[in-house]
Amino acid sequence: MTAAAGRVPDVFDPRLLRDGIPHEAYRELRDHHPVAWQEEYEVLGWPAGPGFWAVSRHADVVRVLKDHGTFSSYLGATQIRDPDPDDLPFIRRMMLNQDPPHHVRLRRLVSRAFTRGRIDRFEQRVRERAHQLCVAAREFGNEADLVATVTDDYALLNLADLLGVPRGDRGLLLEWTERVIGYQDPDEAGAVVRGADGKPVNPRSPAMLREMFDYAQRLAAYKRRHPSDDVMTALAHATDGEVRLSEAELEMFFFLLVVAGNDTVRSAAPGGLLALAEHPEEQARLRDGKIQLGSAVEELLRHHPPVLTFRRTAVRDTEIAGRQVLAGDKVVVLHASANHDERVFPDPHRLDLGRTPNPHVSFGEGPHVCLGAHFARLQLGVLYEELLREFPVLEPAGRPRRLVSNFINGIKELPLRIA
Repeated sequence: MTAAAGRVPDVFDPRLLRDGIPHEAYRELRDHHPVAWQEEYEVLGWPAGPGFWAVSRHADVVRVLKDHGTFSSYLGATQIRDPDPDDLPFIRRMMLNQDPPHHVRLRRLVSRAFTRGRIDRFEQRVRERAHQLCVAAREFGNEADLVATVTDDYALLNLADLLGVPRGDRGLLLEWTERVIGYQDPDEAGAVVRGADGKPVNPRSPAMLREMFDYAQRLAAYKRRHPSDDVMTALAHATDGEVRLSEAELEMFFFLLVVAGNDTVRSAAPGGLLALAEHPEEQARLRDGKIQLGSAVEELLRHHPPVLTFRRTAVRDTEIAGRQVLAGDKVVVLHASANHDERVFPDPHRLDLGRTPNPHVSFGEGPHVCLGAHFARLQLGVLYEELLREFPVLEPAGRPRRLVSNFINGIKELPLRIA
């Protein structure tokens, strides 16, 4: 495979994200290499791969995400790095890594658990938690790391409530999330597990997830005996006609909800707060009620998408933006690039909390659009509202520390002045 003529910016190395989204490289791709071949070299101890096509323009990203007949989630799963061939059948059990029609059955089942009514009933609890965390953060004085004091706990505890995880087990959710999400970050030493040969072990392998899956089965058994108004109760009782979810399907749903459900808000919330802190004029418009909260949430999601990339695999030879893509090639969409495509978003690097229309792809598109998007939007809106009410000032108080990852757009530390 050969790259297009001319220099193609590298957007594979997760270390490039240390200083934020590489907007200059993304614009170069959009303008000159909208479908660009990327070398997949060894980095941070993880082995090299065959390479992939990086898709950077909004229209092409939407096409790839919607056209499951040409771009499969099932063939090679949805992460840039190829899974171990022995693990692939296991990974394909997850709804995220399936294509219609099999994907449709599982999504229909879990959608019954994620009803709008159930989510909306959590709003008061979410608001009380946001208020309590803000009050606690003020005890640190005029400055606080809002990741450590507010956003990490906020996302984790809301998810635990929604799932119905007992209070004493909630630390497990954070441990499992960090293991799966933080594996590329050399500072997250506890998240990287190495084998006897010293090489990193894929955190999504069956062996690494066994503890989580055993817990999911114990929790489901408890919910069958003691049902309540939570998602695990709904999943434990979910049936397709007369057929209940299999043990493997239940385990994979739990994995998906714990990791994706936690990290969507855990990544988006500090990114939104940083944007508000760095744009005082827009923050003032929101504080003064000149901007609707819902519109602000959408723009902050566009500005800082929680997920940077998703991978598909070409089912057949095809063409994207004039580039020939062969069957079996990896095709990786760049969410943050699509969200800043000048062809769709006028003045895309300007934060405009009243931006409309705002067709960002932060929650995906097509059959795999984020199932928990409504819950994520509810949490983000409530959090921003409570923070602005409780903190008279929201200004940068130091450089944020970002997660080293080419998958999750995470912030590990966010020092802000809050009074």
